[in-house]
Amino acid sequence: MHCPFCRHADSRVVDSRTSDDGASIRRRRECPECGRRFTTVETASLSVLKRSGVSEPFSREKVVSGVKKACQGRPVSEDDLAVLAQKVEEIIRANGQAEINALDIGLAILPPLRELDEIAYLRFASVYRAFDSLDDFENAIAALRREDAASSASSSGEVGPS
Repeated sequence: MHCPFCRHADSRVVDSRTSDDGASIRRRRECPECGRRFTTVETASLSVLKRSGVSEPFSREKVVSGVKKACQGRPVSEDDLAVLAQKVEEIIRANGQAEINALDIGLAILPPLRELDEIAYLRFASVYRAFDSLDDFENAIAALRREDAASSASSSGEVGPS
C-alpha cells in the first residue's frame, strides 16, 4: 500500500477492524518513511458475468432499477427496494464466488421479492423464467398457492393427508 503523503511503497498495519457488518475491513496504517498514519477500507470485489461475456462490478443500484420496474404501481417503498438489494447481495456473497452470472442474480432476487410483493414477484419471474404462455403464469400462481397453503398448514399445526 503506497503512502498517500510521501508515496513510499510500503506501510505497516497498526489496527484492523471489520465494518459494515463484516462486509469490509478497516485498517489503520503507518508509513515507515514519513511516520504519518492513514486509513484504508478493504472489500471483496464481486463481478457479474453478463451474457455477452463482459464482466462488470456488482451493483445494488442495478438490482433496484430492475426490480423497480416489476414493482410499478405496487405498495413498495424505496427503502423496501434498498433492503431487497442488500439481501440479494448477501445471498450472492454467501455463495462464496467472486464472479456470478447475471442470470443467477435474477434468480437470487426471486425469494426476497416474493416476500416483499407477490405481484411484483410474478412480473419479475415472468422475465427471468422466460414465461411464454398463460400456462406459465397459471403454473406459477398455482405453485404460490400451494406454498402458501403449506406454510399456513405448518404454522397452524395442521397435519396434511397421509
